[in-house]
Amino acid sequence: MSPDSRSDPLCLALYQPDIAQNTGTMLRLCACLGVSAAIIEPAGFPTSDRHFRRSGMDYLDHVRIDRHVSWSAFADWRAGAGRRLVLLTTKAAQPCWDFAFEPGDILLVGRESAGVPEEVHAAAEARITIPMQPGMRSLNVAVSAAIVLGEAVRQMRARPPGD
Repeated sequence: MSPDSRSDPLCLALYQPDIAQNTGTMLRLCACLGVSAAIIEPAGFPTSDRHFRRSGMDYLDHVRIDRHVSWSAFADWRAGAGRRLVLLTTKAAQPCWDFAFEPGDILLVGRESAGVPEEVHAAAEARITIPMQPGMRSLNVAVSAAIVLGEAVRQMRARPPGD
């Protein structure tokens, strides 16, 4: 963890990711948008995995990744940093388009296979969803992260300086 992680405008946190290619894609997204990343372990693959490295390509060298050995370690880090946790979930009622993102927000995505446990839901200050057509369950986690992170970055850029 780097000491300047408290001053990042946004952070994308991945809760126990279990698909290397999705994780690499989300880290590449963070690099391209200038957003830090956090990985809450255990991950379902070694970060030296070739699929992870291939999907992240050489972009992984351009994103700061804070690693946390557990949910409780992440929660302690977040509390110390005083950052708001915004959970992306299909179980939320608030559309991401209507949510007011703030500098310092941590956007959290769950595991591809299982989302996040109730303990994590309860810890989030906000829960948001991407509105979808009736009968559709969910989007790929990397696609979801891109949609919501794009909206959050758009809102940050629209703010007057010092706001």
